[in-house]
Amino acid sequence: MEHAIKSPALLLSLSLSLSSQGERIGFRRHWLPSSGRNPTTRPGIKVELLWKGTFIAACGKLLGWTGSSFLLCIPDFYNLMSRETQRPPHRGGREEQAGMKALILVGGFGTRLRPLTLSVPKPLVEFANKPMILHQIEALKEVGVTEVVLAINYQPEVMLNFLKEFENKLGIKITCSQETEPLGTAGPLALARDKLVDGSGEPFFVLNSDVISEYPFAELIQFHNAHGGEATILVTQVNEPSKYGVVVMDEETGKVERFVEKPKAFVGNKINAGIYLLNPSVLGRIQLKPTSIEKQVFPQIAADQKLFAMVLPGFWMDIGQPKDYITGLRLYLDALRKKSPGKLAAGAHVVGNVLVHETAVVGEGCLIGPDVSVGPGCVVEAGVRLSRCTVMRGTRIKKHACVSGSIIGTHSTVGQWARIENMTILGEDVHVGDEIYSNGGVVLPHKEIKSSILKPEIVM
Repeated sequence: MEHAIKSPALLLSLSLSLSSQGERIGFRRHWLPSSGRNPTTRPGIKVELLWKGTFIAACGKLLGWTGSSFLLCIPDFYNLMSRETQRPPHRGGREEQAGMKALILVGGFGTRLRPLTLSVPKPLVEFANKPMILHQIEALKEVGVTEVVLAINYQPEVMLNFLKEFENKLGIKITCSQETEPLGTAGPLALARDKLVDGSGEPFFVLNSDVISEYPFAELIQFHNAHGGEATILVTQVNEPSKYGVVVMDEETGKVERFVEKPKAFVGNKINAGIYLLNPSVLGRIQLKPTSIEKQVFPQIAADQKLFAMVLPGFWMDIGQPKDYITGLRLYLDALRKKSPGKLAAGAHVVGNVLVHETAVVGEGCLIGPDVSVGPGCVVEAGVRLSRCTVMRGTRIKKHACVSGSIIGTHSTVGQWARIENMTILGEDVHVGDEIYSNGGVVLPHKEIKSSILKPEIVM
């Protein structure tokens, strides 16, 4: 079979099998040099060969060219031979970064979210009907991250066992880097150095596990590659910057000038959002000891004029404590309304943004919303009123109960005509009796509440 191919703009679709090495290298959508014309797709040529030299000769024969003229038409031929299938740019201008890695700073005991964290590690606490950390992992997977390292010093086996299902489902590797002593926010990077660096030179993500946002990772990659610096941090605008450490930056280029902790005079309104994209060279700045990335590492990079900041589009919230968790749910549901309104509940019983899991059951005469999440396997009986609250998996809300501004933990029960409000937090397997009132009660797991909680207090 001979092919007389005149046009150098022809698309080659080649598949090479190196059976002697058990290796398969694919080539798709690689264009020979074109003279400005629009390339046209032709039927692919499949070549089954043993040696790369034979591959060159065979292609030359098929094309009617000599091996040398073929190589002149594909200057980067040898680079192509050592790479996997070339991917076209992601639609919408986003480029998929295959093989990237990420480290999530999981931290310790999650004391601010107790009693929810007395049953599971903080990243596994449900937020909008899935574990907090799963929101981040899914977003990382979308931009081509293939391995996530969890920097953790508390219950790593619980985390890994729970996430094993999602590891297989998402096709992403999840490992732990366990601290034997607290290492701050930078030390864990040094501890996980061997897991993060593979010689490719690719940047890697670092995230605080408490942060919920729309995770603009694709835009972050583009910005990082464009400025050519060593590190990029996401920043978010706040109304009262005097409460935070402020990032002072060039508004046009994004170059970070300095950091000012709780400024008394206005120097800016942007704060660290806890999401970073770092070159491997940053690891050379970190020693294996307790270190703050915000107060020690980033100021050094900024002094070298290699630190840049990108303003976070959309919402942002650190949901590491109950009040912010409820606020974060409102922001998340509002963003979901704009992005994927079909995922929200609808009907005469719904007010505002409400997320109800497909396995949950809602009775007649209920009024649910705004800003409510009802988890898997929940039962909401007739006449119930829910607003600004989370009802976690396996929970039953009995007839005519009212829950507002609160978090109801997994496998709990709220009795008939009970009233739960003012940031009441029920741990796992808490059972509130009929006609009980809770005003800001924080109830530890496996408790039965038989009398009202009239003022905010912890029920042991």
